[in-house]
Amino acid sequence: MIVAGDQQLLKQINRMALVRQLASVPGMSRAALAETVGLTKSTISLLVRELMDEGWLTESALRTTGALGRRATPLHIDGSRLTLLGADLGISAARIVATNLLGEVLAEQELAYSDASDADSCIARMADGLAALTASEALAGRTVLGLGIGLHGVVDDTTGVLQHAPHQGWRNIDVGAQLHAHFDQTPLAGLPLFIQNEANVAALAELEFSGESGTDPLIYLSINYGVGAGIIVNGRLLTGLYGFAGEVGHTILQQGGPLCSCGRRGCADALIGLQALMDEVYGKRQLSTPQLLEQLFAQANAGDAHAARAVEAAGRNLGVLLNNLWVAFDPMCIVIGGAALRLGERLIAPGRSVLDDCASATQLTAPTVRTPHFGHNAIAIGAAAMVRHYLMRPFDSQGPARRNSGKLGELPPALAASLHAWN
Repeated sequence: MIVAGDQQLLKQINRMALVRQLASVPGMSRAALAETVGLTKSTISLLVRELMDEGWLTESALRTTGALGRRATPLHIDGSRLTLLGADLGISAARIVATNLLGEVLAEQELAYSDASDADSCIARMADGLAALTASEALAGRTVLGLGIGLHGVVDDTTGVLQHAPHQGWRNIDVGAQLHAHFDQTPLAGLPLFIQNEANVAALAELEFSGESGTDPLIYLSINYGVGAGIIVNGRLLTGLYGFAGEVGHTILQQGGPLCSCGRRGCADALIGLQALMDEVYGKRQLSTPQLLEQLFAQANAGDAHAARAVEAAGRNLGVLLNNLWVAFDPMCIVIGGAALRLGERLIAPGRSVLDDCASATQLTAPTVRTPHFGHNAIAIGAAAMVRHYLMRPFDSQGPARRNSGKLGELPPALAASLHAWN
């Protein structure tokens, strides 16, 4: 892809290159940054000063190196002044968080819906909660850089439209436009807004905030009522041509298997998802509710024979999916997240066993399989991580930041002003 830009874009690319480098390797000095990033020392000094003034970077105590001359001053991402907002527009409730640039949670809240089938009211509930959170004492004196939203369904990231959320019964909901309307006349008006599928944003939480290195490529496998995946390759989210990459719930694991909601048979959704488990244990005529799901967790964890057999079978099918993801993407790490984690090793252990058998047969080393670092807040924190991810990559035209309601992708006013001053 050819990227062209004016002086303002070039400067922002250079600024965010410094921020990304310090996010990966905290404590570097200005001289070390100049050598690593390939900019002159004078340019580094100017950019670092601006980034410190704006709250992106901070200095720590001088470090003795043993060399002659001025001692090196370590630089770090500043967690004390800037804020990222994230939200998980969940199936039965919304979760919202505010984090600093390091992913540390400053405030969090769960917002119950009055009517989970009414998409507009659920979006309004979440929007009101985010606006109230911005004005709360927990964020006093901080600058909000932007907002990220994780949605449970198929998201067209070129438009911000939730095309289909099968387990919520929602279709063709323009979430971005509704949020812009709700945020009008609030402190959130005009801020960058980023919208993605929930598995994608949870993957970004692991990339941006886990503090781990050597986990790229990474796959976040989300198992809720259905199954989806967020895929990180070369430090970027793999979204595909239309933003639908990672819909692994509709890969075929068993030809002629159970009927899936998509109309095909043997999909991962129909073999692994929590909806499939409830159908197996309670029958397909039962209304699937949060209460029924809690009953499934309780029975499985208590060792109920019927529930245990269903979970064991789902776990072995999970192993088939893990193997397919391994051979398709060769990841260093597969993170298994979602509400299904409530089933613990009853679900995951059979999956690991199948994956290990596949690895033994080929005499290869299977990727690491682990659970998320961020627990029940993984999606909301991942949505906040998405803000940092795309703001630190202003050249990334594939990001959802550039294309919703004419506002997504614009820089926060304070940053835009500083760049205009440069020119």
